[in-house]
Amino acid sequence: MPTELRSVDNAYQTPVASSELVTQQQRVMRNTYLLLAISLIPTGIGALIGVNMSFAFMRASPMLSSVLMLGGIYGMFFAIEKNRDSGIGVALLLALTFFLGVLLGPLLQVALHLRNGGELIALAAGGTSVVFFSMAGIATVTRRDFSFMTNFLVVGSIVVMLAVVASIFIASPALQLTICAAFVLLSSAMILWQISALVHGGETNYISATLTLYMSIYNLFVSLLQLLMALSGDRN
Repeated sequence: MPTELRSVDNAYQTPVASSELVTQQQRVMRNTYLLLAISLIPTGIGALIGVNMSFAFMRASPMLSSVLMLGGIYGMFFAIEKNRDSGIGVALLLALTFFLGVLLGPLLQVALHLRNGGELIALAAGGTSVVFFSMAGIATVTRRDFSFMTNFLVVGSIVVMLAVVASIFIASPALQLTICAAFVLLSSAMILWQISALVHGGETNYISATLTLYMSIYNLFVSLLQLLMALSGDRN
């Protein structure tokens, strides 16, 4: 009799547990998209400030500035992940998006000095949106599990970051364009992987998910804009 009762209990517990899991996945995905949308606001404010700033101090010592910038960004990554289960994590994430918005200043200044700079910025933003919604659509509609991409993305991220560090010491336009192309592919794959993890319950923290998606979108936009400027920029 006790065995039968346990069997009956398990039969009723399984659907309930499954329903709770689905509810949790939906909540994490909803909070991720909401925080991702909110994070674009401080990015836009930071970009407006950055466009009107003088970055002469960065041009005076580009190597030191790049090292300090990367150190600050990765320090923020660590702090956000450390506080990902509290409101402090949200505040730190929004602070990071503002800071990264300001850092868009030098790139946007160069773009806006081109005759077709405004068009290229709009095209890069549009291309970023198309890639994001395409990857999100694939992960959500097909519901295929892309967790098999984890090792590839880890290795790819390490290789690209090593190339970024190398580019600080090696001023090569060809290397810079190669890095941009690699970031476009890697960021697109990262969006697909992260949203797949949200759909299948592999990611249970919306702050961590938002950080991954935001950085993928940011890197995608920056890389697309640099490629467009190099290939289609009108400097006359």
